[in-house]
Amino acid sequence: MDTREYYERLGSSAGSPSGLFEHFEKHSVDGRTHHILPDARHGVERGTVIVEDADAIVRGFPSIARIFVLETGIPSVFEADETIAIEEKLNGSNVRIADVDGPVAFTRSGYICPYTTDRARHLLDLAAFFDDHPEKMVCAELIGPETPYTSHEYDDVDSHAFRVFDVRDRASGDPLPVTERRELCAAYDFPQPQLFGLYDTDDAPGAVREAIDTLDAAGREGVVLKTRDESTMVKYTTASQHHSDLAHAFSLPFDYGRDFLFSRLVREAFQAAEFEEEGAELRDRAHDIGESILLPMVETIRDVEDGQPVGERHTVRGTDESVAALLDHLEHQSMELLVGADYREDGERVVEFIKVSESTQDQIQYYLDGGTRDV
Repeated sequence: MDTREYYERLGSSAGSPSGLFEHFEKHSVDGRTHHILPDARHGVERGTVIVEDADAIVRGFPSIARIFVLETGIPSVFEADETIAIEEKLNGSNVRIADVDGPVAFTRSGYICPYTTDRARHLLDLAAFFDDHPEKMVCAELIGPETPYTSHEYDDVDSHAFRVFDVRDRASGDPLPVTERRELCAAYDFPQPQLFGLYDTDDAPGAVREAIDTLDAAGREGVVLKTRDESTMVKYTTASQHHSDLAHAFSLPFDYGRDFLFSRLVREAFQAAEFEEEGAELRDRAHDIGESILLPMVETIRDVEDGQPVGERHTVRGTDESVAALLDHLEHQSMELLVGADYREDGERVVEFIKVSESTQDQIQYYLDGGTRDV
């Protein structure tokens, strides 16, 4: 690979090609070589991929900052005269789909997921889109109760589905403006997240508050606020999402770090303060947090005590080939999988499995056996 050429095309702030490419990892998928950047480095986004055989760069998706207080956070991020688009943020798996000798789905970290690739080709009209826009990439969320990464119930999704939230230039990462992107996605029948509207900076805090109230009642994740050209973006999440995150983390208490847990509690505290909750309303929130923390942990301890496996439970469905490729892909990521069911339904293969959480399982068993801890 000509590192000097790709270094220049990436526009990195590293002082030399070697200073950048020492952070890339080399992988081979189906005989094709990929160079993946697993963490953001020198001005290049996490998950950026160089597909050497196709002479293609697929930029990573940029990190989106989070605000904790709407009334002060929004005007501190956005200019006073800007128009802000408010779109729903969905709880799923963030992927980028690019045409590198055929549509391929890349995970947020830059790995090719064969299962997500197969599902994207099946559910989205990618051939028509890339025929017309070969240098674009489609940024989408894979959502639903039957996915291999993040499972979440949505009323309108029985198994799994995609929601396209961005279209960007594959090589530069430059996004299409919100309105243009939504019109383009509509033209190819790409499902999209809900747009709550366009607002000026002064009206945006109230509009976000209304959207959050609606989404919270439905158990959904939150919103992303964007300038028209998407040069600036921030996110804000619901209380129900915080509780869901905490419940998941405390069901596997020795697999999630303190930063993950503390950040959710901080979000809750600032939201409760800004929403001026007092008395019974505030106690209800505190009660919900307590249940999110304690109940799943107790359930997991009892599962280990009863000899039951613990971990993240998933159901996936698709062609025989795509499901087999997924299981192989996950095992190559050093995950221990425990398959609970493997059957056919409506002409598709359906597999229910657990990603075993060895840290939590082993640590709980240690304490159940009388182990001690210095704290």
